[in-house]
Amino acid sequence: MNFWQKPVETLHELLRKKSPHLRQVRHFPSRALGREVDFDVYLPPEYHLSPGKHYPLLLINDGQDLQTMHFSNILEEGYYNGNFTPCIAVGIYANADRMREYGTTRQPDYKGRGDLAPNFSRFVLEEFLPMLERRFRVSPEAGHRAYAGFSLGGLSAFDIAWAHPHLFGHVGVFSGALWWRWSDVDPADPDADRILHDIVCKSAVWPAGQRYWFQCGTLDETDDRNNNGVIDSIDDTLDLIRDLRHKGCPDADIRYLELEGGEHNVPTWAKAMPDFLQWFLGSRR
Repeated sequence: MNFWQKPVETLHELLRKKSPHLRQVRHFPSRALGREVDFDVYLPPEYHLSPGKHYPLLLINDGQDLQTMHFSNILEEGYYNGNFTPCIAVGIYANADRMREYGTTRQPDYKGRGDLAPNFSRFVLEEFLPMLERRFRVSPEAGHRAYAGFSLGGLSAFDIAWAHPHLFGHVGVFSGALWWRWSDVDPADPDADRILHDIVCKSAVWPAGQRYWFQCGTLDETDDRNNNGVIDSIDDTLDLIRDLRHKGCPDADIRYLELEGGEHNVPTWAKAMPDFLQWFLGSRR
């Protein structure tokens, strides 16, 4: 629309827009990881007009996938339709060491993958979060913070958030790599030795108030190690939900989204993203 031809209509259209402000930060130095980290920050549309306001914080592993899924457009549509309140969303990029840095801090898997997960956790907790708190107006309350991730990034997000509920009150796991295990599959007990399930089961209590959102696609994979007719990604997710319930987490604090025909890829996670954002930032906020 040409402003000089229709100034009133053009101004009205500009005011209606709810696009987040994207800041692309490159080469953030990390001592914990011994490398530089890239990340993107999606600031609320009115961020610069509300200097005294603090916003909910959303951290997302595998942040390099957010632009592929047109995350800015997802936020803009949700803001415009009033589906959820504005937040500060931060996508942390993974690099070639993704299989080493993502995982569980307690131990690597049976192939030695995830050996740098403790380093990644220190990066997030001791370097990255303090920097975000200094540079941006993020809410200090755990109830206004979420950590999410895709696949192995979802496993990492859950592991870090579970261990630090005073920092993160919400967790989002998209097609989580919850099969992560300390030994190869034993045909006699194919569901044994899953690390994250063991961490939850051996924890004293559920971190009261922490909430969980899980997504799986029916075509995430084809493996069915226990031959029960359910693919492993769905089995592993439902088993973790069962373990959370056994620890005392109420159903009201767990959401499970299963997408028929959903695959283990960015387009599927893009379809699920509005549901997650509304769950975290919607009317309950």
